[in-house]
Amino acid sequence: MKMVFRWFGAEADSVSLKQIRQIPGVAGIVGALYDVAVGEAWPEAEILALKHEVEAAGLSLEVIESVNIHEDIKLGRKTRDRYIDNYRLTLERLARAGVKVVCYNFMPVLDWFRTELAHPLPDGSTALFYEAAKVSSLSPESVVAAFERESKGFVLPGWERDRLAELKTVLASYDGFTEEKLYDNLGYFLKAIMPTCEKFGIKMAIHPDDPPWPIFGLPRIVRDEASLERIVGLADSPCNGLTLCSGSLGANPENDVPAIMRRFSAMGRVHFAHVRNIKRFPNGDYSECAHLSSEGSLDLYEIMRALYETGFEGYIRSDHGRMIWGEEARPGYGLYDRALGTTYLNGLWEAIAKGSEKVL
Repeated sequence: MKMVFRWFGAEADSVSLKQIRQIPGVAGIVGALYDVAVGEAWPEAEILALKHEVEAAGLSLEVIESVNIHEDIKLGRKTRDRYIDNYRLTLERLARAGVKVVCYNFMPVLDWFRTELAHPLPDGSTALFYEAAKVSSLSPESVVAAFERESKGFVLPGWERDRLAELKTVLASYDGFTEEKLYDNLGYFLKAIMPTCEKFGIKMAIHPDDPPWPIFGLPRIVRDEASLERIVGLADSPCNGLTLCSGSLGANPENDVPAIMRRFSAMGRVHFAHVRNIKRFPNGDYSECAHLSSEGSLDLYEIMRALYETGFEGYIRSDHGRMIWGEEARPGYGLYDRALGTTYLNGLWEAIAKGSEKVL
C-alpha cells in the first residue's frame, strides 16, 4: 500500500508540497494538469514539469486524478475518436513520466454533487453536505452558481469553468439518454485505450458516481457491486480497474462497502482507494465527517482490513476533510483534517498488519 495526498498545484492550492511532505507516511502526490482543455492531449513538457516539482519536494507522482473525459465520448458522437486518440497520447506521455494509475469518472456533465459546501457540524467544523429534500428545488444552473459563490475562490475539481461553459446545451444532449447507451460508450472507450494501457503499463481506475444515483435526470452507471462487476467486464484487462471510494459508495446504505472492497481487491482490480467516512441520516441526507469510524456510518477498520487481507498493493488517500481549526481552503480539500485522516488510515493499516503477524 502506498499512501498519497491530492494536490492541486502551487498556484491553485492552499496546501504546499512542503506541508504534505511532513505528513507521516505520505509517499506521493495525486496530481493533474488543470489548465488543459478537456479532450486535448496533455503537453509532455507540462507533465514533466509537474513531475519534477513534486519529486524536488521528496514525493512521487504516480497517480493522476483526473484526465477528464470529453462529453462527446460519453455521448458516443462521431467526433469521439479524435478525443480518444488524444486520450491515448496523454496516457502514453504520463506512463513515460512514471505515472502508474489514472483515476477518472464517467459521470455525464456534472461531477460529484452536494447541496452545501460548508454545512456546520456539532463540533464547530464545517463539511460538505447532501440534503435529499432540497435537490428537487435545484437546477444544474443554480448549483453551478451556488458553487461559484461558496467555493472561496477555488476551482472545484469536476466543476471547472471550461467544462460547464455550455451547460444548457450539453444537458440537452442527454435528453432521453439511457444507462445502456452510457455503458456502451464506456465500453467503446475502454476497448479503444486498453492496448495503450497494456503497452505502457498504466492502469485506469474508474471512480464511483458521487452520489451513486441519478441527479437531474442524468444517468449514473457506477454505483454498486453489480455495476462495478459489469464495468470490469467491459474490457478484460488488468488495466481496466477501479478507484473504490468508500464515501461515494457508502452514501447508499445498501452498499456493503467492506465486502465490495474485499471482492474487487481480491480480483486485482482495485488500483486506487479513496477512504473516508460519511454520516448518513434516515431521511436520505448525509454529511462528510471526520474519518474516525465512530464519527460516521462506515467502519473504516473493516474497509482497511478488507484491503490488507486481499494483498492490496495500490494507492490510498484520505478524502473530503472537514474545515477545522479556522482553516480557509478549497471545500473538502484543506490540510488539517485530511492529514488527520491520513494518519488514522496509516494507524489502522499498521495495527491490522501487526495483528495479522501475531495471529500467524
